[in-house]
Amino acid sequence: MKKLLLLCLTAGLLLITQSSANAQSYENAIGVRIGSYNGVNFKTFLNTNKALDLNLSVRSNDDFKRFILTGLYEVHNPINGAPGLLWYYGGGGSIGSYKVKNFESDVFLSADGVLGLDYKIDGIPLNLALDWRPRLELTPNTNFGTGDVGLAIRLTF
Repeated sequence: MKKLLLLCLTAGLLLITQSSANAQSYENAIGVRIGSYNGVNFKTFLNTNKALDLNLSVRSNDDFKRFILTGLYEVHNPINGAPGLLWYYGGGGSIGSYKVKNFESDVFLSADGVLGLDYKIDGIPLNLALDWRPRLELTPNTNFGTGDVGLAIRLTF
């Protein structure tokens, strides 16, 4: 059992050290994210494989108004044999407010996760990302949401 644990730890350490080399091919990106929470999206890399991803979602119509700011810390890893394609995971949180017609407004607070694919198109400053963001809503009601899948289209710089 100890040998199996040592083998697993060694293999995990090798994967982590291999995946952090040359993981990212751009430094910053700004654009839109289309999904359950459409909005403006900004991503910046802190080092070769760690990034901050910020999303601002505003929705307003006659019956409903919503403002949500999401911040995620992501770890990116390359996919062997697929230049420019990374997979990533991470977590963070959201804060915002919403108002439904004929009801009082409330504050929105959640703990968020993320799992996705990030592709930097070679030769042009364009980045595409497809991700899934499960969310544990803490206020105003406790709820676990799993349906937020989104596509980010961003210009890189």
